[in-house]
Amino acid sequence: MVLDEQIAAARAEVLARIAAAIRAAARAPDSVTLVAVSKRQPDERIDAIFAAGQRVFGENRVQEAQGRWGHRRDGVELRLIGPLQSNKADDAVALFDVIETLDREKLARALAEAASRSGRTPRLYVQVNTGEEPQKAGVAPRDADAFVQAVRRDYELAVEGLMCIPPADDEPAMHFALLAKIAARNGLERLSMGMSGDYETAVRFGATSVRVGSALFGARE
Repeated sequence: MVLDEQIAAARAEVLARIAAAIRAAARAPDSVTLVAVSKRQPDERIDAIFAAGQRVFGENRVQEAQGRWGHRRDGVELRLIGPLQSNKADDAVALFDVIETLDREKLARALAEAASRSGRTPRLYVQVNTGEEPQKAGVAPRDADAFVQAVRRDYELAVEGLMCIPPADDEPAMHFALLAKIAARNGLERLSMGMSGDYETAVRFGATSVRVGSALFGARE
């Protein structure tokens, strides 16, 4: 099977499994967006999944995304799903439609200033470190409510949703349930959670977008 066919088949399989999880959870058919994690993927794989109809992509680094997407932004929704340095705020605001990794006030201030300068404001998610892992970015669950309020009040930024990356060795369901609980009490309807190994579970707990890489593209070389 040629690469285009392989990736189209993988995408169809992932979409079918998302649809089945949606039905099992008695949710609306179009309630979950598939985000193809394109970071570090070669161009031929991106071209193949684009040809199959995929239009929402997740990138980890601003500079890599600029090189990959600068010439083909029409009709594409780009999401930043990796950590963002404050000094890259202007570039991120200019390029991305959604920034999912807002996790500190310094970054909120930088994004607000960049948005003011450019007249463009990406949709924003707050990243919550549900496992409180010291090596991971994200706001601690106990601080999430206050942080969302501060972003809204002090920087006049609209927060659309929350994002999390559960610890690799934990059962993800409890982390998805925690994120959904924090979102509910802050009036947030968007949840970015679930990756290649657990996106069906994430759908069951209310994910509105799932970030899938290896299940679409195969193991990264």
